[in-house]
Amino acid sequence: MLNETVFRSEDVPAADRLSYWAEHLEQAHAPLHLSSEHAHDFRATQRVWDLGAVSVWSATIQQLVTRRTPKLIRQSDPEMYHVSLVVGGTGIGSWGDNEVVYRPSDLVINDTSLPWEIRRGRTTVTSVGVEVPKALLPLPRAMAGRPVPRRMPSRDGIGALLAQFLTQLSADTTPYQPSDGPRLGTVLTDLVAALCAHALETGNTLPTETHQRTLVLRIKRFIQEHLHVPRLTPADIAAAHHISTSYLHRLFQNEEVTVAAWIRLQRLDAARRDLTDPALRSTPIHAIAARWGFPRAADFSRAFRTAYGTPPKDYRCQARGSLQSTGS
Repeated sequence: MLNETVFRSEDVPAADRLSYWAEHLEQAHAPLHLSSEHAHDFRATQRVWDLGAVSVWSATIQQLVTRRTPKLIRQSDPEMYHVSLVVGGTGIGSWGDNEVVYRPSDLVINDTSLPWEIRRGRTTVTSVGVEVPKALLPLPRAMAGRPVPRRMPSRDGIGALLAQFLTQLSADTTPYQPSDGPRLGTVLTDLVAALCAHALETGNTLPTETHQRTLVLRIKRFIQEHLHVPRLTPADIAAAHHISTSYLHRLFQNEEVTVAAWIRLQRLDAARRDLTDPALRSTPIHAIAARWGFPRAADFSRAFRTAYGTPPKDYRCQARGSLQSTGS
């Protein structure tokens, strides 16, 4: 069996558990700032296996906000990559202007040399992970110093290999001797290096501004493809792109309108085009409205008049008259 150490917040009085956990993380990982809704009686458990220079752990943690600030980085930086597999629960990670939502089966990649914040959800989060010194990762020289993606899938490719290795190792270490630890650590180091190199080679990392603009364009395309869904909400859009609703709204701060307003404008414009389409002259206005996400005819009529200055019925008649005049 591999050498194992178990840490439990319940080993100290309830009032001391959050500070005890912060001390444990500082010694085992890096200095962090912690806050929790359960600070009065914080519950967390972590099992750690020593694999030489590499360590593997599994943890179950209550709602917790973990911050790695520039000040803490200046105080101490072990220069480690931290890769964890989310087994249960959700969380939100933030790095500067970038944010991503984590869900079960996602791989989370962290860097002790960069400031970040992880906000675990209100339910208990379970994860298994590995910490590898950066100096051990045999990444190509051209990739050194480039930021790796913060969220990666684990359902196929190298991500699946790493996830399977971590899951099986944490589930049962009895087949291994302590002397196997460094050898297993070498395997994990190679897998983490391969995962990072693959992500960088395939162009999954972009400058912040480019990433945000690309994300906005993807979101707009998604909205246009789902305009027919009556209850398409910002929360739905955010979930489909693995970001929080607040981050979605921040992305649209540089746009001319809010997310909700952009959805409405796209729906109205699609309906306007249908109203002027000769092929749809026999289609009732309420049917066109419903097709583009307006199930209530009165709501559609009011919104259309506000946007175009005339009711949809009059707009259709005017468009029909213009076509007839052009035809003559």
